[in-house]
Amino acid sequence: MRLYHNPRCSKSRQAFALLVERNIEFEDYRYLDKGISQDDLKLLVALEGVIRKQEVDKSLGYDLNKKTDIHKLLIDNPKALERPILINNGHAVIGRPPENILVLLD
Repeated sequence: MRLYHNPRCSKSRQAFALLVERNIEFEDYRYLDKGISQDDLKLLVALEGVIRKQEVDKSLGYDLNKKTDIHKLLIDNPKALERPILINNGHAVIGRPPENILVLLD
């Protein structure tokens, strides 16, 4: 289980706390430091609302309706990733609100 986490984000901190409170083992994945994991890209690109549009420089020409452009954007600019995101057993969910991540817990 991997939590795409930005500790400066309040929603991300809340999702992190939910997992800790429940004694759930997970990887605290700091995507701003590590970038997006190649293992997760396909799953993330498929998520509705995965891009923080305010973080996208429109002049770069990304078409957010195209999966290939979303893929490239996530590689080029991990900051554009919505957060937090929990990945578990081939499924992913955006933690907005943070309680959304609970649907992926066994």
